[in-house]
Amino acid sequence: MKNSKPILQTAKETILLESSAIANLANLLDKHFENAVNFILNANGRVIVTGIGKSANIATKIVATFNSTGTPAIFMHAADAIHGDLGNVQENDVVICLSKSGNTPEIKVLVPLIKNYGNKIIAITGNINSFLGKNADFPLNTFVEKEACPNNLAPTTSTTAQLVMGDALAVCLQDLRGFSVKDFAKYHPGGALGKRLYLRVSDLIENNQVPQVQFDSSIAEVIVEISEKRLGVTAVLKNEKIIGIITDGDIRRMLSKTTDINSFTANDIMGENPKTVSQDAMAIEALEKLESNSITQILVVDADTKYTGVVHLHDLIKEGIF
Repeated sequence: MKNSKPILQTAKETILLESSAIANLANLLDKHFENAVNFILNANGRVIVTGIGKSANIATKIVATFNSTGTPAIFMHAADAIHGDLGNVQENDVVICLSKSGNTPEIKVLVPLIKNYGNKIIAITGNINSFLGKNADFPLNTFVEKEACPNNLAPTTSTTAQLVMGDALAVCLQDLRGFSVKDFAKYHPGGALGKRLYLRVSDLIENNQVPQVQFDSSIAEVIVEISEKRLGVTAVLKNEKIIGIITDGDIRRMLSKTTDINSFTANDIMGENPKTVSQDAMAIEALEKLESNSITQILVVDADTKYTGVVHLHDLIKEGIF
């Protein structure tokens, strides 16, 4: 094995080289980018994203980003396109073509065919003077001086630049469409991300018990209630309204000072003005309140501030939100 540079040095050089190239993309933006965004925004069709080789891999990610942010898109491999998949392109579709050189054989065959159909082409290319760059309606320049590859061969910096340009398009379109968190939730119902966007507090407490004691309940009754309901806490009520909270920690602190539990009631050891969260709130809001107040349980109330249950940190962990 030949002498190599230290691993961390190579890694840092790679990151710095690519980050510098990405920062320079801002200097390459021009009216073609703005026109491309507006054209996609006003188009009646979908966005077809195509490429070959590593550019094809980047194209699939750009498609995923478009679809998840409100811009309908599909991927079409450039090689497959000239062998039948060109049928994916419909009359009002916009085609985004990715190619570092802009001169690959497949691109040279594909571009004229798309133009003959009357579809507009957005080029994401490192060479705007290439065949693709010159024939595109909206050429977007992703020129990079050097690949991170030591031999300056493997697509590294150039594909990162393509990906970032695709992100810029998607985010601009998302902003112009007014794509909201609720819209985002519709397209991301699965996994922890989806749960952060649609899961409500009422969903978390659905199967939980509802620990509660009256303000004049004995300490023995409080201990039994906390133990049986297994949430480490109980609400203290008076006339069906929350007036306090008792945690298992409150019980331990009391017992460390006295064992004469018959002299006390719930009202004597409860914490006043407990934190609450609406059952209609998003689960992530409950998590934020737990974290900001350094607590592990929070009482839940309905629209009329009636006590309806408890959210425990474990509920959020179980759902993958924490």
